[in-house]
Amino acid sequence: MLLTIMTVAAFAQEIVTLPTRPNVTQSYFLASLPQNPQAIAVLFPGGNGLIQLREEKGQIRFSPNNFVVRTRGEFVKRGVIAAVVDAPSDFQSDGMNDEFRLGRDHFTDMLAVVADLKKRSSGTPVFLVGTSRGTISAAALGARFGDQVAGVVLTSTLFRQSSGRSESGPGLSRFDFGTIKVPVLFVHHVSDQCGVTPYGDAARLVDKYPLVSVLGGRPPQSGACDALSAHGFFGKESETVEQIVNWMLKKPFHEKVE
Repeated sequence: MLLTIMTVAAFAQEIVTLPTRPNVTQSYFLASLPQNPQAIAVLFPGGNGLIQLREEKGQIRFSPNNFVVRTRGEFVKRGVIAAVVDAPSDFQSDGMNDEFRLGRDHFTDMLAVVADLKKRSSGTPVFLVGTSRGTISAAALGARFGDQVAGVVLTSTLFRQSSGRSESGPGLSRFDFGTIKVPVLFVHHVSDQCGVTPYGDAARLVDKYPLVSVLGGRPPQSGACDALSAHGFFGKESETVEQIVNWMLKKPFHEKVE
């Protein structure tokens, strides 16, 4: 697994570790802060959510490829505080499963994270942003948080149940998006070839929710369900994040990115 290295001091980046449940801690990576924060994005990576966040010899290391991880700087330069969530301490071996992402303990952990972020930037609206399997977290937490958050962004949503060797579970196949009482934005690549995240499932929701449809990008350098493909908006990262942030900040946004 590739690793990225960031100096802690140079960009005021930080690993924040919070006690949550008994004998459990929850860590997140706070990217370099924008000069005038307009919003906070709590970013939930896909897969098992395990980015191996740690500090070694004064340097922060983590797995960099996931869409919401590698685009954190795109959020920051547009005035959004980017907080990338790792798996909690009791899921550091195999990462988070779908049941945990949908459950109460995940919410308990994220209550601490959101409270900490609100202390750091009082009055700044908080958005939950998930990609692929991370959309399970963003959607389920969005329903539980209610109006404690300003909105939910679901990119490459895991609409269908999966039964792979390494990752399996219900995804959001049984989830009622109507339980999220704050604004929801769907973002999906038209050419997403991952079997559990079909574009057509997102398109069927356009009567109820706004949808940003992304086209084009670079040739894939990973599998269809992995981050360096249309599934991860490969080659269209900046344009995609721009529309997400515009929606978050209640600015005009394009429903199609080409």
